[in-house]
Order: sequence, then structure tokens, then C-alpha cells
Amino acid sequence: MSFFKSINISATGLTAERLRMDIISKNIANVNTTRTSSGMPYRRQVPIFQEKQGKSFSDFLNEVKNGYKAGTGVEVSAIKDDKSPFKRVYNPGHPEADEKGYVLMPNVDIVTEMINLISASRAYEANVTAINTTKGMAMKALEIGR
Repeated sequence: MSFFKSINISATGLTAERLRMDIISKNIANVNTTRTSSGMPYRRQVPIFQEKQGKSFSDFLNEVKNGYKAGTGVEVSAIKDDKSPFKRVYNPGHPEADEKGYVLMPNVDIVTEMINLISASRAYEANVTAINTTKGMAMKALEIGR
């Protein structure tokens, strides 16, 4: 695997994790949003990751010939709504309260979102470290040639 290919794979990880952090931030920002344009509370969003597709037939032939299968990175294939139920909170003074005094709140849990944010941040850092390590290996290889 070439140096540039490993940097490209890590770059796809950086892009995917940045988008994941953006979605988590959106979830946290809407933790108290009781009405969206659809009239319902905000529904938590979750990114779906998959292996990046986009290989040509010759890429597959080269992998078989060389005896290894190298990935091409990761991509976000979709952003889906979390189908878990909304929270019901008793707050009879709230303008969105029903006749029994309950308000439907978003299905966003701050603790879960913070854990996911830490996980995304660590994955982002790991990809940066992989890029820096690859860059260091390339520089050492150039020093050998002097």
C-alpha cells in the first residue's frame, strides 16, 4: 500500500468523524426543541458508516494479484432518525403540554451524546496520528536515499 493511499484512507476517516461530530452537536443543540417544522419534537439523528465504495475492476484485480485486500476508507452512507420514543415530561405550564399536562420532549440523551462525542473525537485523533505516522515514515524513507 502506498503512502498516499494510507493518507487518503485516514482522510476519509477524518471527514466521516467530523460529520459525526456535527450531527452530535446538532442533537445536543436541539435537546429542548419541542416543535419542529413537522409539528413534532426534534428526533435524534445518527450517521450510518460504511466502507467507501468506488473501486474499479482493475483495483480488484490488482488486489487479487498482490495477495491482499486493502480498504479504500469510510464514508457516511446515510443519516437516519432514531426511532426510539419521545420522552414525556410533566410540565402543565408549558405551551406544548397536552390536556394531562405532559410535554413530548426530543429523544436526545445528553449523556449518550457526550459519550458519542468523546468517541468521535478519539477516532478523529487516531486518524490524525495515522496520517502523521505515515508522513514520518515517508520522511525517514527520503532521508535514507540521501
